[in-house]
Amino acid sequence: MAEQEVSNEPKFKFPTEVVELPSKGLVYPKENPLSSGKVEMKYMTAREEDILTNSNYIRKGIVIDKLLQSLIVSKINYNDLVVGDKNALLVAARVLGYGKDYSFTYYGEEHTVDMSSLDNKEIDESKFDHKNEFEFTLPHSKTNITFQLMTQGLENKIDRELKGLEKLKKEVSPEMSTRMKHLILSVEGDSELKTVREFVDTYLLARDAKALRDHIVDFQPDVDFTYEIEVDGELEEIKIPITSNFFFPD
Repeated sequence: MAEQEVSNEPKFKFPTEVVELPSKGLVYPKENPLSSGKVEMKYMTAREEDILTNSNYIRKGIVIDKLLQSLIVSKINYNDLVVGDKNALLVAARVLGYGKDYSFTYYGEEHTVDMSSLDNKEIDESKFDHKNEFEFTLPHSKTNITFQLMTQGLENKIDRELKGLEKLKKEVSPEMSTRMKHLILSVEGDSELKTVREFVDTYLLARDAKALRDHIVDFQPDVDFTYEIEVDGELEEIKIPITSNFFFPD
């Protein structure tokens, strides 16, 4: 009797979708898989719903990261993702999990937006060269700096530093300055960590810090969350609020 051939193919296959990243992969080194500008994700299953309701993840503030890591099929390093690209995956996860219609309340009125219709922000591709380092001149002090866009790994590093500083029980939270110390990579060509930290602590004007934050928001690749609604008979542009029912539409 001939031996029956055993198939190693899985009995069930997950449907997947390819997500176009707002950065188009231009902020990642060419050897990084994210430089393709695309990430493959699978549809949400009961397993991901378990992640969303995991009280331990919720308490630690990592539930969204755990969800996205479970949904991503592409072989990438999750910590390499810049914030705007992560936002694109977040929107895709919501659409793949619970559909495109997302409802939120604004000034007492409910609005429903088609999340699948959101576009990525237009970026000036000439400013990007597969490197997460960019030049900027602080408008008030005229200091030349370089900065990086926030990544998931950098966010984790900042959170760890802030938690360590909390143990020192400082009267004033150093969150803003700590973030600047990590975002700024060099000052007038000097990339020594000591130089950058001393500059932020001693010489960085508050209005220059704000100018840099505003520049990063405008400059960085991201999903365009702009949405037009009617308020008192006039159209008003708002940013779509991501509320608790984003992943719990019921």
